[in-house]
Amino acid sequence: MANDIKREWFETDYYAVLGVSKGAAQADVTKAYRKLARQYHPDTNPGNDPAEERFKEISTAYDVVGDEEKRASYDEARSIGPGGGGFTGSGRTSNGGFGFEGVDMGDLLGSVFGGGGADGGGLFGDQPGGRYGRMKRPGRDQEARLSISFGEAMSGTTASVSLTDGAGKRTIKVRIPTGVESGQRIRLRGKGGPGEPQGDLYVIIDVGSHVIFGRRGAKLTLDLPVTIAEASLGAEVRVPTYTGESVTVRIPAGTQHGRTLRVRGAGVVGEDDKIGDLLVIISIAVPKNLSKKQSEALQAFADLDDDSPRAHLEASD
Repeated sequence: MANDIKREWFETDYYAVLGVSKGAAQADVTKAYRKLARQYHPDTNPGNDPAEERFKEISTAYDVVGDEEKRASYDEARSIGPGGGGFTGSGRTSNGGFGFEGVDMGDLLGSVFGGGGADGGGLFGDQPGGRYGRMKRPGRDQEARLSISFGEAMSGTTASVSLTDGAGKRTIKVRIPTGVESGQRIRLRGKGGPGEPQGDLYVIIDVGSHVIFGRRGAKLTLDLPVTIAEASLGAEVRVPTYTGESVTVRIPAGTQHGRTLRVRGAGVVGEDDKIGDLLVIISIAVPKNLSKKQSEALQAFADLDDDSPRAHLEASD
């Protein structure tokens, strides 16, 4: 610890600078740093001197408590520094140094660890480049789009995206989970812009369409055309499933256009690893070219039909 101690460690509470508690997990320290660094970064605040100074303070704090070994040394040093229980008054001696009951802290640590005393040189002096000589800049988060087929989304796959940034041209493999949907964002930690820490990469998925199936999460949809007779009288119709097998769907008599019938367990695997259903949406196909006999038969039916589908509209007149 001794070779890494700096005078400023006794003067500044780096946890307070980052807005975290002393016992915060390392991941929470990093999260707090990245949030603050983006807020006060010079690129975000051009010409804003107070923001730049704040950024320097944040970077210096994270340089210490963001590193587990330095953090341990810092905590140990702080335990014998201000607030550690051994100081009188403000914790400073009459000549400006730190002290225990009148003992100059700079001389004490200098004699124990070697190096200079309270004059600011030697062991406790600033490093080359000044107090903020080593500023860390977090990498920027990046986005990339990735197009996959309907089948790849259903079964899951591994694909690659190419990026060109400050780190040069990179190719990154992306594991696509089963059941991914269009617009879904896959987060790859530490795969974004270069920096310390490196930014994250968000891959936005575009899923291609299928010839006959649509999708609603883990449910698949299928438009099923039926004739007027099948919808009116009822029927049993064979329909395909995504696996290639066919199932029989019973069309109840009097089925209306747009009605949805459900085939349980014939969908795809969702995010909860449960298989969805196949939703069969009825579409009544109206014949375009009727023969003379068909026209006569339909006219005869119309003459016998006393029910108007527009009765509710006529009643509102």
